[in-house]
Amino acid sequence: MSHPPTPEAKFDVVAEMHAPELYQPHAVAQGVAHFSDIGPAEIARYHEQGYLVVHQAFTGGEVQQAIAGLVDLIMGRRPDFTHIYFEGKSKELLPTLGPEQRQDAVRKIGSFIEFDARLKALSHHAGLHTALSSLLRGAHAELFQDMALIKPPRLGREKPWHQDQAYFEYPLGTPVVGVWIALDEATIENGCMQLLPGRHREGPILHYQRRDWQICDQTILGTKSVAVPLRPGGALLFDGMLPHGTPHNSSPHRRRALQFHYAPAGTAKVAPAERLKHFGGEGNNVAC
Repeated sequence: MSHPPTPEAKFDVVAEMHAPELYQPHAVAQGVAHFSDIGPAEIARYHEQGYLVVHQAFTGGEVQQAIAGLVDLIMGRRPDFTHIYFEGKSKELLPTLGPEQRQDAVRKIGSFIEFDARLKALSHHAGLHTALSSLLRGAHAELFQDMALIKPPRLGREKPWHQDQAYFEYPLGTPVVGVWIALDEATIENGCMQLLPGRHREGPILHYQRRDWQICDQTILGTKSVAVPLRPGGALLFDGMLPHGTPHNSSPHRRRALQFHYAPAGTAKVAPAERLKHFGGEGNNVAC
């Protein structure tokens, strides 16, 4: 059975292919096995390098529950949920796609935790929040953004190099922690995260509206990165100022991931003009 798009269907922009030279990993990120393995040395390394990898953060059962939650939203089992963005290249094909194919037309999903208890449970995971409190130097972590980031086989486009805090209306210096959770195996070939360790300490980098709201390609070209391949259930915790990006999915395998962002509870936001002053004036009305 085909599933025509609803009137609320949203489509991502169709972006040109990135230059391969923008992603040149020279190393693979190491990490700990479980949240319980995070100690003072790992916390110190996070603040120095800007990231922390937990390879077995979530169980296979938790991953499968999260996937089931996403599939239910994609297939329209919550008619009141409309925060799904399809790949721009799929616009003409979408009315003809069956359930399995329809999953591979999705680019991202946002603001879903109040629509599915399984996904909300992952964002409130006790082990995760213990780690977040340590990374935020004892502050209570408040979730302010939830997304699912999907790279369909061969179709999933790049998320260019950027700093997440270029998108957020928080005062400069606010500690923000991003949590990127692999639901499928994330590999270099299918677009796993790539990072520039330590460069979160350099402050804001100007962003421009090109293939996305991004750091200029010329700033990145020739830079060696660290890749973060993950098995399902693995998690990357990273500083909101850390430059990172994910290349096009050149493989025949889909790459689904969840991404949550947390800040210290009660942090007041600032006007967009304050953010644009630091990250560049082309960022009006952008969303991560």
